[in-house]
Amino acid sequence: MSSELRKVKLINTDPSSVGLFGLALVTLVASSQKLGITSGNSYLIPWAFFLGGCAQLFACVEDAKRENLFGTTAFAAYGLFWVSMAFSWLIGAGVFGENLAAAVDGKQLGFVFIAYLILSLFLTVVAAELNKVLFLIIFLINFLFIGLAMGSFGIMPEFAHNLGAYSELVISMLGFYGAGATLLNNFFGRVIMPTGKPLGITKR
Repeated sequence: MSSELRKVKLINTDPSSVGLFGLALVTLVASSQKLGITSGNSYLIPWAFFLGGCAQLFACVEDAKRENLFGTTAFAAYGLFWVSMAFSWLIGAGVFGENLAAAVDGKQLGFVFIAYLILSLFLTVVAAELNKVLFLIIFLINFLFIGLAMGSFGIMPEFAHNLGAYSELVISMLGFYGAGATLLNNFFGRVIMPTGKPLGITKR
């Protein structure tokens, strides 16, 4: 393989397509449960672990090799979030023992959601300088964590539930679009699916 061909392949390789697909899939299934279309977490757990978690962690490692700070941070944080959520559901289901399940305090997850909201606010600022699709995904993730945190603390539970459910559903749709745009645009070397120019709010 010539050095020129290797260079082209490197340029056209973007792990965001895998990471965004993992995010899109798990949020689609999770939103279906919140909206009452499906029930329970049994079949959500493996997809949360492997697609929501492992796929995004794979993208994180590859983005780290490419020195992509935003991709490394976002995919690592959100990938580990879904791995941790899968284990939290397993704990609640009593897989690790009845004593551990009985000691569950949902408010602790509320503080986790607040911490992730803080990180997502920082990521929103960066995403605004990348493209509009990523910005909208992270922007809506903020509302997802607000809804999840409110629900964990019992604040306006019905509103919080709907806020989380519909935010998650739209995140999923945008995630699928972003994954497709990343794949097609990089493969063909031109814009097939536009992602929108940076907003240019903080970076000139």
